[in-house]
Parts: sequence; structure tokens; C-alpha cells
Amino acid sequence: MSGRHTIALDAMGGDHGPHVVVPAALSFLANNSVVDLILVGDQERIRAELGAKAIQKWGERIRIQHATQTVEMDESPSKALRNKKDSSMRVAIDLVKTGEANACVSAGNTGALMAIARFVLKMLPSVDRPAIITAVPSLHGHTHMLDLGANVDCTAEHLFQFAVMGSELVKAVDGIAEPKVALLNIGQEEMKGNEQVKKAHELLSRSGLNYVGYAEGDDVYLEDVDLVVTDGFVGNVALKSSEGVAKMVRHTLSAAFKRNLFSRLAGLAALPIINSFRRTMDTRRYNGASLLGLRGIVIKSHGGADAFAFENAIRIAEQEIHCDIPRRIAEQVGRHLGIDRIDRERVIADQLRASA
Repeated sequence: MSGRHTIALDAMGGDHGPHVVVPAALSFLANNSVVDLILVGDQERIRAELGAKAIQKWGERIRIQHATQTVEMDESPSKALRNKKDSSMRVAIDLVKTGEANACVSAGNTGALMAIARFVLKMLPSVDRPAIITAVPSLHGHTHMLDLGANVDCTAEHLFQFAVMGSELVKAVDGIAEPKVALLNIGQEEMKGNEQVKKAHELLSRSGLNYVGYAEGDDVYLEDVDLVVTDGFVGNVALKSSEGVAKMVRHTLSAAFKRNLFSRLAGLAALPIINSFRRTMDTRRYNGASLLGLRGIVIKSHGGADAFAFENAIRIAEQEIHCDIPRRIAEQVGRHLGIDRIDRERVIADQLRASA
């Protein structure tokens, strides 16, 4: 999708609101000349954070859309959907619906963002549920994972749809013609896994995707796979666990090099390696998860993101606009579901007969 684009930012979402979103927006504008931004939220707070100089400097490239409400981080998604129709989150998504914005970025309540986005934008044809996908660092660069929390309970059919959507996104953003797709499991042997995973394995084995079989948890970071598919419960636990391990390693290394004079000297000598390690393991560089399956682009930033991390989420939104991700996913899901429907129905029928 060529030409100028516009991204709506939920300026009130997350733990820090405008204090993070505004600096991230200004930094993004300084590094990008073809995207305009709409800051959605409390007009007075946003203007105060921007300052007169920034408003004058960026002119029409950044504007404020006032919203009178804010969705709290611990608010019930159903209440946010029903009672917060003028929230910064809802207004930002509405701008995507009307076409005034090409994408929305929010660090707000994940459940509310998913519920509102699904209600306002609707699902793509043949897609039952949206899924959250992001990239995580790995030995070969990075690996994409989905679902990361949108769907706690999934069927084999849902996992198949996630694989199709995720594969198409990886094709577009990473330029990989045939992404290697794996299904997260407790082992790589055929007999392992629950019924949901085994049925999904059969569906994917008969699909046109470049399916390479099961992956264990450590394979996400160690093996040469491009996309790992799982349900939202397992995916969210796996993601948060890996983030915790990364923080623990960074903290342990930092403490070790500060222990005494000799360790400090060793730390100075190893500083280039330490900095390289920090950059590789810096979760802020991977901030920005896509809500796939919607009739529009919605990016979820981590609630505690700083300006650097939030700016990365904006960049992901711009990249998905450029790649026209919703259109590509709609085409591929329709193609795969059409080609593979008979095989999938036969697999499911066989499984049901076997368990009867």
C-alpha cells in the first residue's frame, strides 16, 4: 500500500499514557516522512506533553483527536465495550473503521482492545477468531509466535487458521517465500500432545503450508523455524516466561560484574560483548504485537513500554500498512480453507470415529 499513511495512537493507554506515547510519536515522525499520526485522548494532557514548539514544528503531520474517557488497565472488557464508547481506545479504533487512519496502536488493556477491535472492525471472511502475534529473538534472528493470549481455549481448526494467518504475515514482513511453520508441543514425537494438538498436526500436515512438525519450548529460540503456533494460554505463559528469563539473566550479569573491583574491571573489558547481548535480548526491540484476523490493523504495545518500545510498535504498524496485511491474510485464508476444507473435514471425521 503506497502513498502517505496515518496511524492513530491511543495516547491514554498503558501504564504511562501521554508521558510515553507523545515522545515516541515525536521520535517516530523525526525518522519517518510518509506517515502522519493522530494522538487520541485528553486534549489538554496531550497538548501539555507535546508543547507549543512540537505542535508548530510538525503541523498537520500530528493532530489531536479528543476523547473524554480512558479504559483502565484492570477494567472488564465487556464494561469497556459497553460503557466506554468515547474512550481513547475506542475512538482510535473507530478512526481505522472510518478510514481516517490506516492502523491503530495501543498499550492499553489487552482484553478490552481485543473486544473493541473485534466489535468495531469485525473479522475477516472465514476467520473465526483473532490471534496475537509477535516476534521473539532466536539464534537465527527471530521467530514469530501466535497466539499469545487472545484465545485461551482453541480447537484444532483455530490453530490451523492461526498458522495460515501467521505464515502470511511472516511472508510479508520478513520476505520469506515459504516460512517454516511448527506446532508447539511437549515433545517432537508423533504420539505426544493433547487431542487438540494432534488434530491440528494432522490438518497442518495435509495443508499447503511449509509445516515442519512439532516444536518444543526451547526450539522457539534454538531451532531454525519462522513461526510457532499454539493456543493463547500456552503462548502467553511461554512468552512471559521467556521475558522473565531474559530479565533475570541481564540482572544476574550486571550484579556479577559489580561485585568487586576485579569483576568491575572484567566488566569494562567485556563491555562490547555485554552491550551486544543486551541489544539482542532487549524485549523493547520486539514490542508491538499484531491482532491478526481483523478487517484492519491493530497493534498492541506492552502496557509498561517506554518511548523506545512504543516507537517500535508504531513502526510495526507502518510496516503492516505497507504490506497490506489484512488483504493478504484474507486472500490466503480463503485459498487455504477452500483447498483444504475437504481434507480437514475428513481428518476431523476420522478422529471422531476413532474416539467413538
